Amino acid sequence: MAEPAYTRLQNDERRRRLLELGERLFTEHAYGELSMARIAREAGISKALLYHYFPSKRDFFVATLASGAEDIRRRVEPDPDLPPAQALMGSLDAYLQWIEEHADGYAKLMEGAATEADVREIVDGVRDATADRLLEGLGADTPAARVAVRGWLWFVDGVCLEWVARRELDRGQVLGLLLGTLYGALTSAGAAPQLG
Repeated sequence: MAEPAYTRLQNDERRRRLLELGERLFTEHAYGELSMARIAREAGISKALLYHYFPSKRDFFVATLASGAEDIRRRVEPDPDLPPAQALMGSLDAYLQWIEEHADGYAKLMEGAATEADVREIVDGVRDATADRLLEGLGADTPAARVAVRGWLWFVDGVCLEWVARRELDRGQVLGLLLGTLYGALTSAGAAPQLG
């Protein structure tokens, strides 16, 4: 008896595999370079089946980002037993480690945010949530502190893009630079955290 030409997968398994494929594709290609037809071909499925799981390329991209974001969220979860400054340092170091491991994907994501409105909207949402979390953790939610933290997050992206493109600094140097600039920005805003 001949084996079937395809393998029928359970919904959860198919979705998991599609998200893994999405991580690879969005790392190798800019958002605008991919179409649902190409994604379906890469997955070895029909476009109709891909649309069953993800109604649009944006939905597929968002789901792929959400999957990656969950990995990042787990890694950067601050240790509640540490003082805020130390917890921030641990979280930021974990984030930089993730960027090291996913340098190409991070660079493509930032490139997409500069050119694609859908990607920019997603990245801006992550920045907003990160700013809120930082401000809450540092207990520094004033207008000046909000501006400092939001501006610093843009700086983080610029530094990280330069870092992964050139590889002239090690992760510890990047961590020190980012922590120093955040502290400086918060100090200028009159909201310097207590170190210790």
